[in-house]
Amino acid sequence: MTAPATLGLSRGLRYMIGSAFMFSLMGLFVKVAGRHLPSQEIVLIRSVVTLFYSYLLLRWQRVSWRGQRTGLLILRGVVGFVSLSCLYFALTRLPLADTLVLQHTSPVFTTLLAALWLKEPIGRREIAGILLSLLGVVLVARPGFLFGAHTAGLDPLGVAAAMGAALFSAGAYTIVRELRRTEHPLTIVFYFPLVSTIGSLPMALPTAVWPSPLDWLVVVAGVGLSAQIAQVWMTRGLAEEQAGRAVAMNYLQVVFGALWGLLFFREIPTPLSLLGMGLIFAGTWLVARVRT
Repeated sequence: MTAPATLGLSRGLRYMIGSAFMFSLMGLFVKVAGRHLPSQEIVLIRSVVTLFYSYLLLRWQRVSWRGQRTGLLILRGVVGFVSLSCLYFALTRLPLADTLVLQHTSPVFTTLLAALWLKEPIGRREIAGILLSLLGVVLVARPGFLFGAHTAGLDPLGVAAAMGAALFSAGAYTIVRELRRTEHPLTIVFYFPLVSTIGSLPMALPTAVWPSPLDWLVVVAGVGLSAQIAQVWMTRGLAEEQAGRAVAMNYLQVVFGALWGLLFFREIPTPLSLLGMGLIFAGTWLVARVRT
């Protein structure tokens, strides 16, 4: 899978932009499927489908699935599984654009983790970007203890899940940045659905609902295929760009997500949400800009 053509950008950033588009499609399909299926069941089905796709890609490229650092590959899978579970739960409880913008505070956490673990530099601009992003999160979430019960805020449990997805996504991105030194991108991708399939089985089966034919189509063809393409492109993009700059491109997911939310669910962001999104975009831009 080659990067989509985008003039004036490095190949790594082109991969990240293509990944953002495919992840936004995945969010759309998850929200549709979540009307009938529990979120953990969607995680399980998506994981099985992407595990199959990943295995086929490994065989096609003649790449070993084992890798050189099995422990770290498994850890990447665990962190990714937790992030995915949080994200799918949030998508069933929050508007699409708001979920994506909260989940994609991950560049803030990625920058912090990359500085602590990978020793990538962090400066005043990045600190300012982090603070702007956190202020944006407050405006998007609008917690009752700050804005009062009369102000319509987002579901607190959904917000907590979206922020959990952001934190664990940052951990996954940072681990991928470390693994790229020794592992093939397809091997890294393979361990994610492998661990997610094993982890989601005991959580999904007790509440499982047999999907309708349309549900199978949405989850298998929609969620599974878009997620697989997005994962491959994201992994390749992270292998070619610094963590903060690469992950900042994921904010395009919010633009795509707002469009899907408006077209398919009639979701219109509130003025405070739009202001919060703007602050988060500005903060992320500062985080990315300092590393050009």
